[in-house]
Amino acid sequence: MNQLVDGEWRTDTFEATDETGAFDRQTTTFRNWIAGSDVPDHVDADPDDRFQPEAGRYHLYVSYACPWAHRTLLARSLLGLEDAIGVSVVDPWRGADGWQFTPDKPGCTVDHLHGSDTLRERYVAADPDATCRVTVPVLWDTVEETIVNNESREILRMLTTAFDDLGDDVSLLPDDPAARDRVDEVITDIYEPINNGVYRAGFATSQAAYDEAIDDLFAALDRWNDHLADQRYLVGDTLTEADLCLFTTLVRFDQVYHTHFMCNRKQIHEYEHLWPYTRDLYQTPGVAETVEMAHIKEHYYTTHPDVTPTGIVARGPDLDWEAPHDRDRLGGETPVAADD
Repeated sequence: MNQLVDGEWRTDTFEATDETGAFDRQTTTFRNWIAGSDVPDHVDADPDDRFQPEAGRYHLYVSYACPWAHRTLLARSLLGLEDAIGVSVVDPWRGADGWQFTPDKPGCTVDHLHGSDTLRERYVAADPDATCRVTVPVLWDTVEETIVNNESREILRMLTTAFDDLGDDVSLLPDDPAARDRVDEVITDIYEPINNGVYRAGFATSQAAYDEAIDDLFAALDRWNDHLADQRYLVGDTLTEADLCLFTTLVRFDQVYHTHFMCNRKQIHEYEHLWPYTRDLYQTPGVAETVEMAHIKEHYYTTHPDVTPTGIVARGPDLDWEAPHDRDRLGGETPVAADD
């Protein structure tokens, strides 16, 4: 894989797996926090007064294909921050130059701020000596002219806690501290076996690493399927950050991960509770418009030649995302802006 090394673009340095053949995700590098953010206990950082939560100041660089970037798009949409935080969308196809801007392609945009050709230009602008992979999402500050953060979970928390005065009076976190801690626990619980688990399976280069990933993945899916049997959302009776983090994997699962990453023990639409839950979230106002399945399928099937060398995009399955889900019988509150 490709990455920056001392500010120079290299195509021969980053290995996606360790010596056992297991997928090894690289740690993100820009980890600043916007002032006023609620920093979780597990994060070793403090909000920085340099980064004030102001309308029009921050910009997201995203890919519709990427589940990590999708988290931030969901929060931006559900919280009503579209006017406060701009977005530039990269090409779903990622070649030798990394993420690039291809505005002539449907769903893609220019770099609205700088007119960059590639996303790595923004990384080098933020740190001329950067040694890291160039990933999405990126939260950019137009005042300091730098990257604030490129860790999706942390950007998600900043959006849900620092911009209360700029959105639609919708909350994705409980007020109760214990319930908020539970949200963090669930996000952590689903990350390794599910969010990262599909990648651990898909990029494994040994049978043992693949088998371990698959066992972890489907044990976790079974667990959360049972968990959702008698409650509408993952934590309490309202949609939270935890649901966004699970949704971005579930919505891609049958279309991509089942086939492309060989996660083929079972499909999400075969689960009694996970499938209606996924449709419930998809039908929540503000969610469907963030799902660009054409981008998702093009990215995965054409960008990982070690996994699918032909670049042929699988056509199925044909799923009815708008089918009734009957999850409202469990109660719970769908986030809706106060003036709707």
